[in-house]
Amino acid sequence: MPSADSMMFEKGIQSEPGKKRWGILAVVLSVTFMACIDASVINVAIHTMSQKLQVDLAAMSWVVTSYLIAISSTVLIFGRLGDMLSKVSVFKFGIVLFTLGSLLCGLAGSLPILLGARVVQGIGAAASMATNQGIITHVFPDHERGRALGLTGSSVALGNLLGPGLGGLIVSSLDWHFIFLINIPVGIVAFIAGQKVLPRRGQSVQPEQKKQTRGIGGIGHLKDLWKAMPKEKADGKGAGLSASAIILFVLAINLYRYWGLTDPRVLGMFAGAVFLAALFIYAEKRHAEPLVDLAIFKNKLYSLSVFCSLMSFVTLSFMTILVPFYLQDVLKITPFLTGLLMMTAPLVMMVIAPLSGYTSDKIGSEVLTFFGQCIMVVGLCLAGVLISGASPAWLIVTLMAVVTMGSAIFQSPNTSLIMSQVPRDKLGVSGSINALMRNVGMVTGVSLSTSLLYFFMSAQVGYRVEKYVEGLEDAFVHAMHNVFWVASCLCLVGVVLTGMRLWAMRREKKAQK
Repeated sequence: MPSADSMMFEKGIQSEPGKKRWGILAVVLSVTFMACIDASVINVAIHTMSQKLQVDLAAMSWVVTSYLIAISSTVLIFGRLGDMLSKVSVFKFGIVLFTLGSLLCGLAGSLPILLGARVVQGIGAAASMATNQGIITHVFPDHERGRALGLTGSSVALGNLLGPGLGGLIVSSLDWHFIFLINIPVGIVAFIAGQKVLPRRGQSVQPEQKKQTRGIGGIGHLKDLWKAMPKEKADGKGAGLSASAIILFVLAINLYRYWGLTDPRVLGMFAGAVFLAALFIYAEKRHAEPLVDLAIFKNKLYSLSVFCSLMSFVTLSFMTILVPFYLQDVLKITPFLTGLLMMTAPLVMMVIAPLSGYTSDKIGSEVLTFFGQCIMVVGLCLAGVLISGASPAWLIVTLMAVVTMGSAIFQSPNTSLIMSQVPRDKLGVSGSINALMRNVGMVTGVSLSTSLLYFFMSAQVGYRVEKYVEGLEDAFVHAMHNVFWVASCLCLVGVVLTGMRLWAMRREKKAQK
């Protein structure tokens, strides 16, 4: 059960007037934007960083992997803390920790220190990611929620859009440390703004009553709230099991590309992840106050929406990871022009996501989730049919835009569905589950798409291929076709399940008439 302070806070935040709601959203979007820039800016700078730190690129890849592992393994924990304590408290804690991690990254002079700082950053990002959707759901009424969540998608797209260009600008004119140091002023401004617009502990439900006690947010106050909470309610075993299972899975999904799927170490990590996940489910069913209340998955619409979210991010990653390979290796387009062409996807997402969210406020979410997934399937199927070794760049970029448009139409309404299907005291966990699906889906999609690509290439040429080889353009394109067909089949599962539910709903409505 949430604490009394948390319940008072949630009532206060829900009662905020219109202008205050949009101010709260601006703070949430700024933090989301900062985290997305940080995730994308490093991809351009990683080669320069490896030279300056005098380590190889394989070792430098852990700068990205450690960040993803930190987010994925702790996001559920922070979601539960948000429900038990206060979502804004955890959200502000995330801002502080992410900003501190950015400072440590900016001061790092060796790879081990940088990796440790990235873990701190990732934990801070997880705290914010786990609670931002819950805050938005509390703040905005049903008729505005889709639009607000759509703007969240736009902030993600804008961060991904500006990150690579900003990273290139920094490493070409400044020291690489500044790709992390630029987060510090953004984090400070976001925290100060949050102190002003986000409700404070002890604030009355009525907005006009100004009497307040000390503000929620910051590390000290989170510690106070934690001390006030009965310790027997904290599900430490569930937190440990979930984090360990996710860490093993993310490690396995990253390392099998280098070691091979049949490597005993990889198989051991996959088996360990499955075993720990089973123990987690067993423990959660028997805990009075579990980390994740598994009863929420009894809601078929909620479970379907979470599953479709996972499939959406997996299949979208298939497209975004393979298109740069095709543009540079097959069409011989320069990295600079490739980067410009790849900006198409975040631009489409930035425009379409809020429009889809606004439309879902008017007509409902389920039809839009079905429609968005259908567009994704069409785009992936067309990519599997139309692309050839001589296809112009505009064609594959257009197909990528179609798939991205389908994803943009799908995501905001689907998130609204997910958050509307749980009680308000479970919004933190629900938001963290959705964030986990996004991160795990993207990690899985990147690894699975490249593995399938080289598997199909190997089958085509008759020997093992582990990277792009000059002269094998036809085999590469053939493999790409197969990968896109696999992606379309994965996405089609969501289309069929969503369509069946819509059909059943219509039958129920007719029967009631």
